[in-house]
Amino acid sequence: MPQHLVETDVIRSAIGLASRAPSLHNTQPWQWVTDGVELQLYLARGRIVRHTDAAGREALISCGAMLDHVRVAMAAAGRRTTVERFPNPDNPEHLATLTFSPLDYPADSVQLIADAIVLRRTDRLPFHAPVDFGRVESVLRRALATTRVRLDVLVDKERQDLVEASRVSEAARRFDTNYGADLDWWTAPFGLDSGIPRTALPSVPEADRVNINRHFPVGPSGDRRAAITHDESTVLVLSTPDDSRAAALECGEALSQVLLECTLAGLATCTITHLTEDPSARKVLAGLIRHAGVPQLLIRVGRVPTLEQGAPVTPRRTVDDILWVRF
Repeated sequence: MPQHLVETDVIRSAIGLASRAPSLHNTQPWQWVTDGVELQLYLARGRIVRHTDAAGREALISCGAMLDHVRVAMAAAGRRTTVERFPNPDNPEHLATLTFSPLDYPADSVQLIADAIVLRRTDRLPFHAPVDFGRVESVLRRALATTRVRLDVLVDKERQDLVEASRVSEAARRFDTNYGADLDWWTAPFGLDSGIPRTALPSVPEADRVNINRHFPVGPSGDRRAAITHDESTVLVLSTPDDSRAAALECGEALSQVLLECTLAGLATCTITHLTEDPSARKVLAGLIRHAGVPQLLIRVGRVPTLEQGAPVTPRRTVDDILWVRF
């Protein structure tokens, strides 16, 4: 396929939009390099959460989400993306090389999905149950049909198993000082371009009503959505055939598609990963999905009050920080 030069401003705009991608504790563990023809994605190893994600699995998932966000952003700019994953076996931190070609007739839906990047937030508060989720589920399954990532929708009776697995997992980590240090570092109030602001964390009464979330340091006082007495979200599981680095990256790309489609459908989302960090909890999840896949993460999906202000916007690194232009 012939290579096409892409204006730096187009790439910068796409990277700026795609940088809204979700990542573990908002660490944004990605680095991009472009020469105007290729756009290369690298794992920023120094931004891996040291103790929580020592193997870097969740950092790879995060990079996969950013990778798919870039694909969406470039499609909205009229470019088709071709991706070569893990192109350099001698450099495991080189995750993907992207090249582009003209997209003559971008569908209207492409711009809608790109707009969803701006609207999406990680919302850790309780949700109302989604309405007519079967329709959304059909859209999600079509989106993932050509991937190796499997989507499972857990039924209500399986939720108690999740609650217990989450309780046991969090209890086991209560006195893990290294895990606690990770949380404290990435929720510290001095984070200007990364990490989770305290305003984005639930208070005690809010957290008590979502009993499968990670236990973060306590957020601001208050009781938002007090009328939702317990979380009514639908819980999704994304799993892969194996636990390889390629599987983690692909799972991140699938996560991006699920989150953006749910946002486009007017639904709130919250990605949950602490249950797949603990081997015993991950084993429980594997039993719930009832197939041979390896659970990688969960997603809570639901509705929020119509007139409510959206979840706080979390900070992001600048384009100049995450994109190196090389000619």
